[in-house]
Amino acid sequence: MTDDVVPVRKIIHVDMDAFYASVEQRDNPELRGKPVAVGGSSKRGVVAAASYEARAFGVKSAMPSVTAQRRCPDLIFVKPRFEVYRAVSRQIREIFARHTDLIEPLALDEAYLDVTEDKQGIGSAVKIAKAIRAAINEETGLTASAGVSYNKFIAKLASDQNKPDGLCIILPQQGEAFVATLPVRRFHGVGPRTAEKMERLGIRTGADLRAMSEEWLQRNFGSSAGYLFKAARGIDNRRVNPSRERKSVGGELTYFNDKRSNEELRAALDEIVEIVWRRIESSGVRGRTVVMKARYADFRTLTRSKSLTRNIAGKAEFAAIGHALLNQILPAEMGIRLLGLTLSGIDQNGQNHRTGAAEEPLIGVQPTLPFAEIEN
Repeated sequence: MTDDVVPVRKIIHVDMDAFYASVEQRDNPELRGKPVAVGGSSKRGVVAAASYEARAFGVKSAMPSVTAQRRCPDLIFVKPRFEVYRAVSRQIREIFARHTDLIEPLALDEAYLDVTEDKQGIGSAVKIAKAIRAAINEETGLTASAGVSYNKFIAKLASDQNKPDGLCIILPQQGEAFVATLPVRRFHGVGPRTAEKMERLGIRTGADLRAMSEEWLQRNFGSSAGYLFKAARGIDNRRVNPSRERKSVGGELTYFNDKRSNEELRAALDEIVEIVWRRIESSGVRGRTVVMKARYADFRTLTRSKSLTRNIAGKAEFAAIGHALLNQILPAEMGIRLLGLTLSGIDQNGQNHRTGAAEEPLIGVQPTLPFAEIEN
């Protein structure tokens, strides 16, 4: 089927509200109504998730714990319990499966569902979304937000529109107008640096983006042009794919100030190890190759990798290999503006390797990732 002839689909994007933190508040009544951060409280700790009470103070995921504590002195840190989060995620997937087999997970706490042909014959995507949200609340004690629309791009935007515990419906005839009103920074794949470039070029909203020709977008945004051109018009012909295989798990941080000394680069790598290993744990994958990526102040980028004949044994070995790869490029007198780690060589026979998530940037400190890598 070509991009020009696409059936109208009924797509739901379900996104749990502050998932990790909400699970902790559910299981510990003393945490309810209080600012909670899931993660380490040490000097090198990082926030994995924040409750809405903490977000009101500007606390965000991937933020250094010391920064979070400074923004919210009463912040309560809780150690993550990924085995619990995975168990709750399985409960939620079972609820999805009552309505459709076309489920594309993006993470433990969110997924796309194609309910064009739903199992229960309800026929209405809106009614299905309401039923799913009610079942999640009744069976897990948690709340979820949902976006209902005719494609994945708009459904994901819609699920964030009325958070927390919200529902947003965008009909096919409303899609282009809905996208036109949104800031481009909300488009999936438009990170802070791209948003800054768009701002300099006078592009602030979807309507501004729609006014640009595809040729102009090609000149300014290269391979992302096609995606941006269609997104500005509310077009997304991707299917919900329940069998995508994860090829890697990783992330990278771009720094406001270049890092030069060996000590600060090693500390920076420790921070990335903490966040990436949490992703590895939460996804349940195992792999045998570690890749380190570094970008110098002059934008020259290099990678170093090491592969074992077996899967990486654990976080300590992952960190040790990462530091060994970093040592290969030290000293970095020019300064490094980006640093990242990835686990690849994923064991496709291992547990929970089929997910919908591509490798992601670490959130919160100028994440950068080419559009082409976001939706493989």
